[in-house]
Amino acid sequence: MHPQTKLFSYRSKGMNSERTEFLTWKVQPARLNATQTAWYLGFEPHQIAMLVGAGLLKPLGHPSRNSTKFFAIETLGELRRDEKWLARATDAIANYWREQNTRKRNTNGHPSRFEALSQHPARPACAKPSPKEPEPRS
Repeated sequence: MHPQTKLFSYRSKGMNSERTEFLTWKVQPARLNATQTAWYLGFEPHQIAMLVGAGLLKPLGHPSRNSTKFFAIETLGELRRDEKWLARATDAIANYWREQNTRKRNTNGHPSRFEALSQHPARPACAKPSPKEPEPRS
C-alpha cells in the first residue's frame, strides 16, 4: 500500500468516527464550523468553501478570508430541509469542478478563446491614447 494511501485512510477513519459522534449529539451547538457544517448538510468539508464562494452559504459575522468560518445551525436546518437549495448547492459544486477542469485543459498549451484575446489586445496596454488637439476657436 502506498504510504499516502495509508495516511489518507487513517485520516478518513478518524474523521468518520468524529463525524458519527457529532451527528449523534442530542444537543447541538448554535454555531458550527465548516467541517461540522459539511457533516450536518451531507457535503464534504472542502465543499463548504465552494458553497460560500457561490453565495449559497453565508458565514456568521464578517470573518476575514483566512479565519475560521462559523454557520448558524438554525439557518443550516432550514437549508437542510430545502430540496431546491440542496439541488442548487449540488449544481454549484458540479459547476465549480467543471470550471476547474476547463481551466486545467485550457492551460495545457491551449489557451481559451478569452485568454487568447486578452493576450493579444488590439492596442498594447502600455500605449497611451493620443491627446485630442483643441478645436480652433472662430
